[in-house]
Amino acid sequence: MVKELARELKEKFSSMGAPDVPLKEIEQKLDLLVNQYKVPEDEARRTVYNQYARDLKLQRPQAGGDAELVKIKDIAKDGMWISLNAKVMQLWESDKSSIAQVGLLGDETGIIKFVVFAKSELPLLAEGKSYHFSKLVTDSWQGRFSVKLNKATVITPIDDIDTGGAETTMTGAIVDVQSGSGLIKRCPECNRPLNKGMCVDHGKQDGEYDLRVKAVLDDGRTAQDIILNQEMTYKVTGIDVKIAKKMAMDAVDPAVVLDEIKRILLGKYFTVRGRVAGGRYLLVNEMDRTAKDITLDEVLKKVEAI
Repeated sequence: MVKELARELKEKFSSMGAPDVPLKEIEQKLDLLVNQYKVPEDEARRTVYNQYARDLKLQRPQAGGDAELVKIKDIAKDGMWISLNAKVMQLWESDKSSIAQVGLLGDETGIIKFVVFAKSELPLLAEGKSYHFSKLVTDSWQGRFSVKLNKATVITPIDDIDTGGAETTMTGAIVDVQSGSGLIKRCPECNRPLNKGMCVDHGKQDGEYDLRVKAVLDDGRTAQDIILNQEMTYKVTGIDVKIAKKMAMDAVDPAVVLDEIKRILLGKYFTVRGRVAGGRYLLVNEMDRTAKDITLDEVLKKVEAI
């Protein structure tokens, strides 16, 4: 992972007019931060980037720039200031205090990950609502683009955006069911997943139950992140919110729901259909079992290779 981050930074520095930054030197700095001091990868990447940008006097994008209005499918470069009209497709919980919100934005051309940093002090976004976003910054990691909301970003509610469009079909094995899957609670005010009964903006909440799956489907060539909403989760597992609540209550542990979902899905082959994210995610709207399954050992090997 450190090598990939280093290569990405090397390419970024070259595009900014500094082609001679030694790759090994970048790797050493990242390795020190990530592996020795346990700094999160995003933060380590940002720290190393800022150091070189300062020491080499590299020209950074000016805050706000022209902020041209673009479509998600047209985002092809990082470090650009753009504007978007987009709908909040998914909100995820974050265990980092520096991040206020993280999730997926979508328009009629694609889907892209977004991050809102807490220090930006922006109003919270609501899942399913559409907004005009002015002055976002594009970013990329391992060839996957994302957008970051910052202090310069202006958010304006707009009429609902139709995100309908091209779908994709993929057949493969479920090789991982990720944390954040299973029975969760959302804030009734902003629909944001609660963390230990707390919403960052609205404080302690009873919350409303929801059920979802975040998994990885491997077709032998590509490991694709997929997301199942409550309806799709019930279709493929037979578990709905009512059943999940009873399971958690009987065991006095909501983790049993995630364990059961893993038991049902891991190693099983499915054909999935849905909207593809602008780089990484596929929002599933159809999912059917196929006959072929794989062993647990094969699952573990595939997870290690992701």
